Amino acid sequence: MAFDRAELDGMKERWLQANIDVEKAGDWRPLADFYTEDATYGWNYGPKNDFMAVGRDEIRDIAIGLEMDGLDGWTYPYQSWVIDEQTGDMIGLWKQINEATRADGTHYALNGVQGSWFKYAGDFKWGWQRDFFDYGNVTALFAEMLTDGVITPGLQGRIDRVLNADGPLPGWYPIGQTPVPMW
Repeated sequence: MAFDRAELDGMKERWLQANIDVEKAGDWRPLADFYTEDATYGWNYGPKNDFMAVGRDEIRDIAIGLEMDGLDGWTYPYQSWVIDEQTGDMIGLWKQINEATRADGTHYALNGVQGSWFKYAGDFKWGWQRDFFDYGNVTALFAEMLTDGVITPGLQGRIDRVLNADGPLPGWYPIGQTPVPMW
């Protein structure tokens, strides 16, 4: 199904503004309104786990709720987009930057390439989203921030939740066992 380029560009602009708004508010949950009721949102968490939220409610409550809680002080500025009008595929490449700075004045930021691959569903909604980032670099960055004493209480709580879980965390699945395919 082909899509009008102006509509896709409009979706991108609405998404970018909403991201700016939720970063300022420190609550990403309002972004759930950009997904269809049956949308899915997933990513990889290293060599053992994938993450998948199924449906708008899980996206709101788990993917952009629980998984983003504790990431206050972070921004995710988009750097570039690739848009395919024929398929509705949209890839947004972003950085992950913390407001804290190192002794040399540089911000704590995730190295490597990060991004989101979206499938546009029409009516200014995403049908699905898959994020990609280097989990090893995330781990190294959080370890550096812990060592430097710049971890916020929210981020420390998020780290503790992952490290001290008694079982699988909501939305976390062994590699290849998500309820819908990653690809």
